[in-house]
Amino acid sequence: MKKLHKIAGLCILGLLLGQAAFAADPPAAGHSTSVPLAADAPSSYVVQKGDTLWTLASKFLSQPWYWPEIWYLNPDIKNPHRIYPGDTLRLVYDAEGRPQLRVERAFERGDTVRLSPQVRSMPLDEAIPAIPFEIVAAFMSKPSVISADESKSLPYVVAIGRDRVIGGMGDLIYVRNVKGLPTGSRLNVVHVGDKLKDPESGKVLGYQGIYAGTARLERTAEGNGRDDLAKLVLVSSARETLTGDRLVRDSLEVPLDFIPHAPAKPVKGQIISVVDGVTVIGQYQVVIINRGTRAGLEPGHVLAIWQRGDSVPDRGTGGVTESSPFADIFTRDVRLPSERAGSFMVFRAYADMSYGLVLDASSEMHVGDTIKNP
Repeated sequence: MKKLHKIAGLCILGLLLGQAAFAADPPAAGHSTSVPLAADAPSSYVVQKGDTLWTLASKFLSQPWYWPEIWYLNPDIKNPHRIYPGDTLRLVYDAEGRPQLRVERAFERGDTVRLSPQVRSMPLDEAIPAIPFEIVAAFMSKPSVISADESKSLPYVVAIGRDRVIGGMGDLIYVRNVKGLPTGSRLNVVHVGDKLKDPESGKVLGYQGIYAGTARLERTAEGNGRDDLAKLVLVSSARETLTGDRLVRDSLEVPLDFIPHAPAKPVKGQIISVVDGVTVIGQYQVVIINRGTRAGLEPGHVLAIWQRGDSVPDRGTGGVTESSPFADIFTRDVRLPSERAGSFMVFRAYADMSYGLVLDASSEMHVGDTIKNP
């Protein structure tokens, strides 16, 4: 964000001094820039419904996490970070040949200068998100991971009906720690599954969450005593509900208006889990890594995924001709170099782990693969 503020400050200063000179033509041949433009970057593009900030960045840049380096923060536009369907993005160059992207609002087309902020009638939630909304929304509405902190603070099932061991659709459940919610609120019931451990430190970072069903709040807890429990009814059931199961809000709690950018300092970790229990990771799948805010991560950070090299036997110059059951006992295994396999963006960060969405994949990825600065 410091770079964004710096760019904004330079743009405002240029306007005040009358030095905001922009050229529509690209820089002269031989003039190099530090921003990696895509080979087929368009001179302009009209934003379409369904676009994301990542796909737009990919149209103009070969390395999309450089977006903050070229995004021109127009001080005459309210919420200059937000981009809407119908807006036109124009690739221009300043007097020194540095590329910049400027936005021409759909309702401002034809006006070259605005001296006062304009109010947009389109709701802010219609601005394009950084990453596909529907994928993250589906993940957050039925969470598959519970952080270590959430496992201690989330509401939990104390009892099921009258002396019931398991619960299903139509059963009452009594829950502790439901606070500040109106009657009728819906919450997801999540069973706490296997531990998610940091493969480096062995520390428990969270737990696999197994969606059990959805409950509706019938009566809130009264007071703060040990006997004051909220009453809910299970309105849908995917599996049995058990005492100790946690409850989470049935709503998206992740803002998606962040900007793709690289971490300011070196980050290196591993993928420790992939949502939906698959073994091979591909594009638009949610993964969990063993790094979070303590490592400097925040929503919008882009990281590269490096596929861990396989372990293969080194049989020397004879190759397979020297293979035999006896010789293989003494053959030394070597690990092949890691290869870059894709990239992903953090959309929610905890202290020691983060959720990220795989944005592109050039080859298969797996749990245990390395993540680091792009």
